[in-house]
Amino acid sequence: MLRPVVLWRLTRLGGPAVSTGSGGRREVASGVPPSGSTSPRALNIFDRELKRKQKNWAARQPEPMKFDYLKEEVGSRIADRVYDIARDFPLALDVGCGRGYIAQHLNKETVGKIFQTDIAEHALCNKCNYKYVHMRKTQTVQGIHLHWVNDLPRALEQIHYVLKPDGVFVGAMFGGDTLYELRCSLQLAETEREGGFSPHISPFTAVNDLGHLLGRAGFNTLTVVSSQRTE
Repeated sequence: MLRPVVLWRLTRLGGPAVSTGSGGRREVASGVPPSGSTSPRALNIFDRELKRKQKNWAARQPEPMKFDYLKEEVGSRIADRVYDIARDFPLALDVGCGRGYIAQHLNKETVGKIFQTDIAEHALCNKCNYKYVHMRKTQTVQGIHLHWVNDLPRALEQIHYVLKPDGVFVGAMFGGDTLYELRCSLQLAETEREGGFSPHISPFTAVNDLGHLLGRAGFNTLTVVSSQRTE
């Protein structure tokens, strides 16, 4: 049982504007928040380079879209949340876009231009523009990509930093009860046979912790929606 947590209508607090200083030339931004920002030292649970290789391998397999049904559904739900917001977005950033699971459901009347980025170059569709422009966005969207981030507080701070004042962040993550039955079964079986157990499934973020993390990153007007998907 998958229990995605959908984060939407997360509004950025006011802050200073940023000039590109590049004469109109688009550049890749570092995404580093102001020097005053602090985040506890993160435990590197995920091997990011290995994760990039895994995503590239999966993208090169024949007909990878057959196995993307969950990403497709999350992308559709996030797009629905975008349409629920009564405003237009001239510029948006899709973090961890993959084959464009969110962008394919958006129209230019609502989102004028969207830039897409992913850690795996082969996961990007041919039409994806993964250049990270050095300017503030009115909206940032992401679909379950944050699950594999080692330093989640820092990542949320960076997302908040690239948003314009009164910008919006819409995202999704796997909830803390995701694959609960599978985890319990593995733990019970391994404890019975081995006298102990090891983690075989990636850890998930508890829903109760998300509001605190988002508030600490600087977001306000928070809404956290929990939904279930059973296979």
